[in-house]
Amino acid sequence: MNVVEGWNMYLDIQDLKKMHFNVSQISRRLDLSRTTVYKYLDMTPEEMEQILENRKTRTKKLDKHRELIKSWLIQYQDMTSAQVFDWLQERKLDGGVSEGTVRNYVRQLREECGIPQVKYVRQYESVDELPAGQQMQMDFGQIGLRSSIGRIITLYFATFVLAHSRHKYVEWLDRPFTTRDLINVHENAFEYYGGMTKEIVYDQDHLILVSENGGDLLLTKEFADYQKNRRFKIYMCRKADPETKGKVENVVKYVKRNFAKNRTFHNLEKLNEDCWAWLERTGNGKVHNTTKEIPAEVFVLEKQHLIPAPHKINISTTKIITRVIRKDNTIIYQGNRYALPLGTYAPDRMVVVQEDKGMLIIENPDNNQEIIRYPVCLEKGRLIKSSDCRREKDKGIEAYLQEVAQILNDSPQAYDFLSLVRQEKPRYIRDQLKIIKDHSKDKPSEIITKALNYCLKNRLYGATDFVDSLNHFNHFYYLAGEKPTTGNQINPLYEVDRSVLKTRVEVRNMNIYIQELQGVRECQQNLND
Repeated sequence: MNVVEGWNMYLDIQDLKKMHFNVSQISRRLDLSRTTVYKYLDMTPEEMEQILENRKTRTKKLDKHRELIKSWLIQYQDMTSAQVFDWLQERKLDGGVSEGTVRNYVRQLREECGIPQVKYVRQYESVDELPAGQQMQMDFGQIGLRSSIGRIITLYFATFVLAHSRHKYVEWLDRPFTTRDLINVHENAFEYYGGMTKEIVYDQDHLILVSENGGDLLLTKEFADYQKNRRFKIYMCRKADPETKGKVENVVKYVKRNFAKNRTFHNLEKLNEDCWAWLERTGNGKVHNTTKEIPAEVFVLEKQHLIPAPHKINISTTKIITRVIRKDNTIIYQGNRYALPLGTYAPDRMVVVQEDKGMLIIENPDNNQEIIRYPVCLEKGRLIKSSDCRREKDKGIEAYLQEVAQILNDSPQAYDFLSLVRQEKPRYIRDQLKIIKDHSKDKPSEIITKALNYCLKNRLYGATDFVDSLNHFNHFYYLAGEKPTTGNQINPLYEVDRSVLKTRVEVRNMNIYIQELQGVRECQQNLND
């Protein structure tokens, strides 16, 4: 605030005070805070003059960086005060000032030096009206509605609009849409309209598009198969360019503000019924603000130009979806984290998630075996974790070592090996013990002994090395149907009964043979006599 502005403000406050305006009224009329009005209300002209004189000579913390900030503003004319503040912090030049202080300083510096802030404004062009049956636009929306018991429920809807007649269709779900849901909604919309258009406009949604690929669109497999079946043309909006489908963007806002706002949610069926009644009564039954025509009346003519879509395609919408396993062995589902057993994670590994009767079932997609299941959590931001996924923290290290050593034949080699593992990886000893325990439970004692001796001999003191050794010896053990030997394997020239190779000859005590030989000698002596 310069001297002229300061005096004008002071005189305006004093004039309104003489007219018996109170502080709140003065604040509203002059667009000042009540604190500022209180500050100058009872101030004398001499005190005001002294304040303005002090401001002329008062230095500001940012004055020492004035030229630097000025050079930024000249070079980058669209630079904001927030970015100036960030750059000062990055260079450790902010001196502890607040962002508001920087904002005021930048504004004053622009005024003093005549450096206006350049704002780039996108220029739009009106689009010619499309012919009947040419184009349909589609988009998603969501809104939180209060239920009959007072709880906020997030609801999702998909909406279509015919570009020529502005005739609309809306369908609601109480959960996020899947690709299968999207396909079914398309079929319902085609049935509602009595046909489909030559072209449909979409935003870049993950349910539809994998990659824009420079114009050669890569669609999701399910939607690509569907589009190939129905043979409609896809017009995909560019990234960060929702204005391309402005007609349906307006419909989304219209549905939220005119139909859904302040509505109480009872159940999904009633919500859809009420919405379709609203479409007939208001959405398609009132004069459109742009075309000045009633969409329902124009649709009667446009319907004749739609492409027939016979044989409605019904796709099962059983809630089966995939999720990527995160590095902490969790997956995200409806805003919550569900834990998986340790060791489940691998880069880019997926699991199949299926919701059935309130239970979330997580399966391995390779063999469809269930990994774990949880009750579906209705809250948000929770970590749901079973005891099966936890490391065995309730046991002491010594007790845990003792338990694992017993699985490893309770041998001296086992205790030596586990002690060395503990020295090598003290921070991860629980994880190491768990891996060793899980992979040794079903192995023969001979294989465990060979693996222990191999790791001790080659100084391999880690769980993964031990597991690799186990798998190696175990492979030869079952492949040959016998214990592996340390030498080279000699294969027979022709196939033999493997059970014969496992035959063990009885080993007698040497005393039996000595007694037998002594008896033979006595007989020979008697014969000689």
